[in-house]
Amino acid sequence: MTTDSKNARNSEVKIQGDEKISNVEKAIDALKSGKMVLLYDSDDREGETDMVVASEFITPEYIREMRKNAGGLICTCLHPDFCDKLGIPFMVDILDVAAEKYPVLKELYPNDIPYDEKSTFALYANHRKTFTGITDNDRALTVKKITELCSEERFNDFGKEFRCPGHVAFLRATEGLVKNRQGHTEMTVALAEMAGLTPITTICEMMGDNGKAMSKDLVKKYAEENGLVTINGQELIEYYLNKFSKE
Repeated sequence: MTTDSKNARNSEVKIQGDEKISNVEKAIDALKSGKMVLLYDSDDREGETDMVVASEFITPEYIREMRKNAGGLICTCLHPDFCDKLGIPFMVDILDVAAEKYPVLKELYPNDIPYDEKSTFALYANHRKTFTGITDNDRALTVKKITELCSEERFNDFGKEFRCPGHVAFLRATEGLVKNRQGHTEMTVALAEMAGLTPITTICEMMGDNGKAMSKDLVKKYAEENGLVTINGQELIEYYLNKFSKE
């Protein structure tokens, strides 16, 4: 567990500002309760809403909901401190090293992402107790086990417990989180950090039947029908940078 995560768990989190409960605080409370939160990044970025669950609360039912009602790629976002201790680099760093033997990998470098400067993809992995790794049960197990391993600080067991490639995409949050990158990876890890949870989240983009990202109106309808908190990236980032402090 990171120092920040330990402090969030073991000390009172001080939130400065109005007594009125903000939308961010509603999202924090929902995440702490093991509920799903819907996070929209911004019109100027991906323009997508992700289903978000704190990974310590993941279940096969949540994987199923993401698969059926979101439809994007199910990914697990890890705090950079965890990735450092596990030895997990960004995928682009792996490609860079491998390019010495396979030059075409250099040509595949994602330097033309239209909405960002970098990708947070790291590894695709399965827990060794999974079968194919793709079922709801298998993916939930992989997510649960990587969260337990990090929470219990058993970083040296990573290679013993997991195999790669696999069916769960691990994303490495950027150092400094939303201070340096404002993607769903960083925002959701920051949200888990603010909630005092193990800063690992599982996310999935919500897709519409028209082949595009689900519209805000449909996301709002889904949230209302399922009693879910919705939040946008700007309010989360501002809250994290301006109002989140620990005693």
